[in-house]
Amino acid sequence: MGETGCEPARPRQAEPNRLSDTRSPDFCPMVRPPGFDYPCEKVGGETGVTFRPIRAWCTALALLALGQPANAEDGVATALVVSVDVSGSVDETRYHLQMEGIAEALEDEAVLAAIRANPGGIYFALVTWADGARLAVDWRRIASKADAAATATLVRAVPRIPGEFTCVGQMLRTVAASVVPRLPVTADRVVIDVSGDGIDNCSDVDAIHAERDALLSAGTTINGLPILVPGENDVVGVGAYRAPGYGLRELPRQTYRDGTTLDAWYRAHIVGGPGHFLLAARGYGDFARALRQKFVMEISGLAPGETGDGARSVASR
Repeated sequence: MGETGCEPARPRQAEPNRLSDTRSPDFCPMVRPPGFDYPCEKVGGETGVTFRPIRAWCTALALLALGQPANAEDGVATALVVSVDVSGSVDETRYHLQMEGIAEALEDEAVLAAIRANPGGIYFALVTWADGARLAVDWRRIASKADAAATATLVRAVPRIPGEFTCVGQMLRTVAASVVPRLPVTADRVVIDVSGDGIDNCSDVDAIHAERDALLSAGTTINGLPILVPGENDVVGVGAYRAPGYGLRELPRQTYRDGTTLDAWYRAHIVGGPGHFLLAARGYGDFARALRQKFVMEISGLAPGETGDGARSVASR
């Protein structure tokens, strides 16, 4: 046994399943970050004397190994869900531009400055959605440049799992039921950042409003980042491609029969909550720029129309 740490000694007679059963409350895996030692306690019994790490220290080491804060009660100002469209209109190139844009935004100096301005940093999660929604990167605390770089690496590694339809309402339902409740800390603001290049073609607007309003009633903010692709989605809704089983009710006139613009549709049916705003990307090539600006505003808690120094520097690029 060292001065500040210990390795478990073999008992003279091993107890059945005593050290091999990882479900035992006394089991502590001998995994520790480089340079870390742990205190030990002496354990005696009929089978002899051995040493084991103190259980509380094991718990702390396990949390460190998982990259989670040891004190799960440390709250943050902002918890940010980035929700990205991967439907049929998003090919490999467009998917890459989105993932790279998110990763670059996390590594951006203006975004990092906004993160550091918040004690404890922020919490971040990534959702990809089309026919359904999946949590692609689970909640992670980002409080430093190293945290941001590690999260950016995870974002870049998210595999493309494309879908056919654009089910925004179903995505909002999944986020409300499965993503927001997983947040391991309290947050002053929970912001859902929805981006996409089309209108919902799986539900009618009443169903979308119900899912949106359920989130808003819990104090969540939903911001929008519609991706406007010239010549492709200048007008949306007329003859919209819809998922099987869409429903037999008459289509709402203002949205699906006469057509509208994508940013107007997002404004009418998606965004809401305290301080909500909409910021459009002028094509997929503009996605990274728009997202950087959006991150600064969301993390800084800037109200629509406000521009802090960070927001100005990002918007100018």
